[in-house]
Amino acid sequence: MSSPYHAGPISEALWQRALSRIPGGVNSPVRAFRGVGGEPFFVNKAKGCTITDVDGREYIDFVGTWGPAILGHAPQVVIEAVTETAKHGTSFGIPNPLEVEMAETICRLVPSVQKVRMTNSGTEAVMSAIRLARGFTGRDRIVKFEGCYHGHVDSLLVKAGSGALTLGQPDSAGIPASLAALTTTVPFNDLEALKAVFRDQGPEIACVILEPVPANAGLYLPEPGYLNAIRQLCTEHGSLLVFDEVMTGFRLAPGGAQEIFGITPDLTTMGKVIGGGLPVGAFGGRADIMDHLAPLGPVYQAGTLSGNPLALAAGLAQLKEMERINGWAHLEFLGAQMEESMRALIKGKPLTFQRIGSMFCLYFTEGPVRNLADAKQSDTAAFARYFHAALENGIYFAPSQYEAGFLSTAHSPEVLERVAKALPRLLQII
Repeated sequence: MSSPYHAGPISEALWQRALSRIPGGVNSPVRAFRGVGGEPFFVNKAKGCTITDVDGREYIDFVGTWGPAILGHAPQVVIEAVTETAKHGTSFGIPNPLEVEMAETICRLVPSVQKVRMTNSGTEAVMSAIRLARGFTGRDRIVKFEGCYHGHVDSLLVKAGSGALTLGQPDSAGIPASLAALTTTVPFNDLEALKAVFRDQGPEIACVILEPVPANAGLYLPEPGYLNAIRQLCTEHGSLLVFDEVMTGFRLAPGGAQEIFGITPDLTTMGKVIGGGLPVGAFGGRADIMDHLAPLGPVYQAGTLSGNPLALAAGLAQLKEMERINGWAHLEFLGAQMEESMRALIKGKPLTFQRIGSMFCLYFTEGPVRNLADAKQSDTAAFARYFHAALENGIYFAPSQYEAGFLSTAHSPEVLERVAKALPRLLQII
């Protein structure tokens, strides 16, 4: 059970071809399986809660394209919306009606957002929000939290999570030291550390940016009152509070984590779910801040494919379906079922299971896990054995200890029960 899973012959051939033409063989680092060993498989079909590789092997999928597939893969409503929209063109570079409808939908679901602008990725959204915060406040410094990942933005790839953490490189070459020096990092859930930063650097801080539920170093939750305290500090010092809800937005609740915790950020970055599986991003917030963007204000931001009709048609179809079926309540039901099974299985083992809504993480450490330092106590070698054992049993988790898992409405109670029955075999590695 401890030997790495071996991909099929067609995947292996594709991998060799990819290595010769794509850096590391992948277009996003965590896909390379460097955190777990072995070679990745290639997928050519996905439906519901399953993915099928090019060799015909089927897996129950708990990655869901890293979050967007909240209805599962290839939901009929999304496929129909994209197909119908594509008949009229795939891109215009001119305003289209779907942009207006998406903006109205986002502002309705997320009350803190009075105006919003679309981008092509979560990284673009964060990059733009940081520039806007600096332009609006006239300040240069930003504060982020250890283990929070906000895309591969130069200013924010400092003590980051996600693939950077998995590869043991929480920083990146190619980022000027002078730019990184304008980013202050603090441990998550350490309020005194943040207060000290504001005492020392308060007048310089343009914004504090964070994942309200960090999900790029596994998954850990804010302690009671922590987010409220951050909100208060930002208000007192004239700094903007930016919630990165690229993962949590429209997934944990219609209004994201800020709805669950009752916090009103100044700016919010979004993505994933609102694209229905197509490239998308958005950032929005208070109207007076957003109106600093060109063409109204001096902060420039643009994108040829921003507001792409295919992505917006897919995202709108997905959001409408989630509202129609009350999908968030159903995801909470499924998440609770998974958590109950998992906690029973890991009792007495050096493992920690954490969940909020349809997001979860199994840490290979006794816990508790409150921040990046705690997460890094995990036994990554044991996780790698678990990951490969899961693949052998037709279950696909993220290929890294430091990534969250995702449920979709397509993960039926019966599927979760089947997974629960397989888990004791997988956990024999402990």
